[in-house]
Order: sequence, then C-alpha cells, then structure tokens
Amino acid sequence: MGLRRFYHILKTLLHYGLEQLIPQQWQPWYFRAARSSAFWLKNQHPDKTEGARLRLALQQLGPVWVKFGQMLSTRRDLFPEQWVDELAKLQDKVEAFPGDQARQLIIQQLGLQQITDLFEQFDETPLASASIAQVHSAQLKQADGTLADVVIKVIRPDIRPQILADLELMDALADLVARYLPDGKRLRPKEVVAEYRKTILDELDLQREAANAIQLKRNFEGSDSLYIPYVYADHSRPGVMVMERIYGIPVSDLTALKAQGTNLELLAKRGVEVFFTQVFRDSFFHADMHPGNIFVSFETPDNPKYIGIDCGIVGTLNKEDKRYLAENFVAFFNRDYLKVAQLHVDSGWVPADTSVEEFESAIRTVCEPIFQKPLQDISFGQVLFNLFNTARRFNMQVQPQLVLLQKTLLYIEGLGRQLYPQLDLWQTAKPFLENWVKQQMGPAALWREIKANLPFWAEKMPEMPGLLHHYLQQGPKQQAHLLAQLQQVQAQQHHQTKKLANAVLAGCSLLAAVLLLTSGWSITAAGLALVAVGFALKIN
Repeated sequence: MGLRRFYHILKTLLHYGLEQLIPQQWQPWYFRAARSSAFWLKNQHPDKTEGARLRLALQQLGPVWVKFGQMLSTRRDLFPEQWVDELAKLQDKVEAFPGDQARQLIIQQLGLQQITDLFEQFDETPLASASIAQVHSAQLKQADGTLADVVIKVIRPDIRPQILADLELMDALADLVARYLPDGKRLRPKEVVAEYRKTILDELDLQREAANAIQLKRNFEGSDSLYIPYVYADHSRPGVMVMERIYGIPVSDLTALKAQGTNLELLAKRGVEVFFTQVFRDSFFHADMHPGNIFVSFETPDNPKYIGIDCGIVGTLNKEDKRYLAENFVAFFNRDYLKVAQLHVDSGWVPADTSVEEFESAIRTVCEPIFQKPLQDISFGQVLFNLFNTARRFNMQVQPQLVLLQKTLLYIEGLGRQLYPQLDLWQTAKPFLENWVKQQMGPAALWREIKANLPFWAEKMPEMPGLLHHYLQQGPKQQAHLLAQLQQVQAQQHHQTKKLANAVLAGCSLLAAVLLLTSGWSITAAGLALVAVGFALKIN
C-alpha cells in the first residue's frame, strides 16, 4: 500500500507539473536525472496557472494534502499572491460528493426510515465541501413542534482507507528521516507524525468534534469575542453531526467587513486575545483556525465577534508546558534573551550542557530585529526559518505537543496580517501574558492552590493521627523485612557467583584433561577429570 500510494503521489505531482515550481538553482543534477527518467509522466495541464495546478494536485491527493494547502493559504508573505488565492479555495470549495449519497449516509447514521422523520427540509446541494466532510442545510423538527435552522456535517464516504495509506507513507518517510538525516533524531519526525495521526483520525469522529464544540462554547459563554454554534448532541453520530446554523461574514471577505463598518483593528486584536485565552486560561484551543472556519457576526460591527466552526482539531497543553511557554513569551516581549535561553535548558528542550550565553546570543540575533515593527513589516516565515537554524545548531528537539500550537500561531498571524496589517502582535499579547504569569506564580496563585486542596485536606485530616501511628508502628517491621530481603538477595548472589566459579573451574579442568589425554598423559588426565567432576558436583 505504501509504495503504491507513493507512486500515486509522485505521478500526481508530475502530471500537474509541480516540479516546475522548484527554482532551477535548487535542482541538483540527480533530481533532474530522476525527472528525466520518468519521461512518461508529463505535465497534463500546461494551460493552467501554477497556483491552479498546485491546488488541483493537493485536492486530488486527498485530505492530508488539502490541509497542508490550507495552512499555506494563510502565508501571503511567503508565497506569490496568485498561489495563495488558489490555495484559499481549498478552505471550503473542495469538490463535493453527491447530495443523495449524503442523504443516505445521514439516514443510515441516525437510524431513520427517511430524512423527513427528523428534518422538515434537507438541501442536497452542500453549503460547503471540505477535505474530510461536507455540510448541508436543513430544518430540524424539535420536541416542542418548532423548526430549527441547522447544518448537518457528513464525513466523506470511504475516506478512512485513503487517510490510513497516507499516514502509512508518512510513517515510512519519518523513519527514513530519523535514521539517515543528520537532524533526524532532533526533529523527532516519528513522534510528530504520531501526533498528526492522532489529530487527523480524531477528525473522522464527529462525536468527538461535537464534544470539542460543546467544551469551547462553555469556555466562551457570554463572551464578546467568540461564539461557538450550539450542537444537537442527541442527533450526532461518528459520521454525522447536527449543529445550529450560523449567519456571518467569512473573515477573509474584507470587502463585506469594510462595507458594514467592522472595526478591523479591534477584530484583529480580539483574534490574538481569543487565541491566548484558549491556550493559557483554558488549556484547550481550536487548532484549525484557517479562514474557512472563521466568520464574523453581522451584529455590532463596531464591537465585532468571531464565530468559530469546525472544532475537529483541538490542542491541549499540560501545566508545565503552558508555564514555560508563557514565561518564554513574556521574556521575548521584554527582550530578556538570557531568560529565554535558561528556560529552554530548564525545560529540557535543549541539552543540559548547552552554553546558555551562546544560546542567548543566537536568539538575540534572530529576534531583536522584529521588535517595534508593525505586523506588515515582519516576516514570521523568515523568523521561524532563522529560529529553526538556531535550534539545529544547539540540538534543540522538536516538541510534538507544540506542533499544533505552532500551526495555529501561523493561522493567527495570517489572519492578523489580512485584517489589520498595522497590528502590533507583541503589545496586544504582552499584557495578557504578564497578567497570566502573575496569576500563576504570585501569592494569589498560592492561595488558589490552598483553597483547591482544602476539601481533600479536610477529608484526610481526621485520619492523620491513625495514619501516623500506623506508620510509626509498621516502620521498624518494614525496615526489618526489607533488610531480610536484602540479605536474602545478597546470599543468592553469593551462591550464583560460587556456581559460576565452579562451572568455570570444571570446564577448565575437563579441557586440560582432554589435552593431556591426547598427549599420552593418561594418569594425569584421569586425575584432572576427577577434579572436573568434583567441581561439577559443587554447581548444584
């Protein structure tokens, strides 16, 4: 399956002439020779633009590649405008599968006789079609007799085998990278692929997505910044999800946003604040925030609110990673590169023997030029490239649990650049993070920890005298028991050593007896043979 899929990927890329996108100076002789050897795989679409060929190739390769294209579509600072415009079509304009097939999948998943058992209306023409699922509008019959405008998300049929084939190929490539590339172990490609495998397979379970949406909605209940649609959990299954239909402006439609007088500066700032709130307050963040999944409410354009959909990919961070990240961000904002370097060593992200002073100097060289600049003047792609080279010099390992976070940061930066290029990302995020760090590390944090543990301590307090008495009473007995076990182990080790010595001596004596016997010293050989038997008897 892996080799067959690899050939299909290679054939698709060459049929769309994507090797022509690589500059000539980046094509070594062996690359050109390999391309010439595949002479039967020619560009079948010379009449299409480069961007269109790239989009069509990724779309034909399937969901893993479509999602890669979705991320690239947010990077207008790194790729030609025409490429990005084409890749943006991957966000919600992937070729749809037939509506009658979607209808049958819904009936099957929900256990209906016919679609009208639960829905008053069902539109077979999809509202949007993405890489893993597509969405149809409908009206849900509710228990009180009213109708609710809903959308029904349906997983594409027979998509799992294709995804598994791509993941199998990625596993094989990751293994080759880990074995043969100089940076293979540091990049931890197998762990990264394993994290991605979990993420994309989770997307195939719409009940998991429903649970994610419910959690995010609860986290932002009453918020002026983000709204998550209501999910009808009783009517959701692994392959089908029913949720409230929302009405908003796609965040990528700047013309419509400006036409209704949207405060774009506030909208851009709220995007940054929503992200950091999800990461550091909730430890639960929407990790697929490309423009196709983000809308802006029609209401109160002067006080704009995001609407988030497609919660299939979410990220979480543990307490330690979250604290280290927050301290790193604050140190970056304060240009305290020595602390950044020390935090990387303390967290184990770089080897313990790393020179903190050298690491600090390297980070300063990369990061100092980006401060006091508006977002439109900063190439985060170049910054990440430079940081990658710095990390490689200092053997910094890739952290798989942070891959989703890094991808989401790229989405946020891309949205901010699009909405309000003058946004100062650092000044927007710095107050939030500084306040969060103070809350986590100050006296207030200590008091919250005490309050959180008080019920447990109160429950266990009456038991403490008895537990203490039991410990004091059993302590000497346990120590004596452990000492006896230790002595027994030592005796066994001594016995095993003697057995080994006797076995060696028996073998040597027997070997010497054989040599003497072949030399004619039969009497001496017989004596040594008896000695060997004696040592052998001692083995048991």
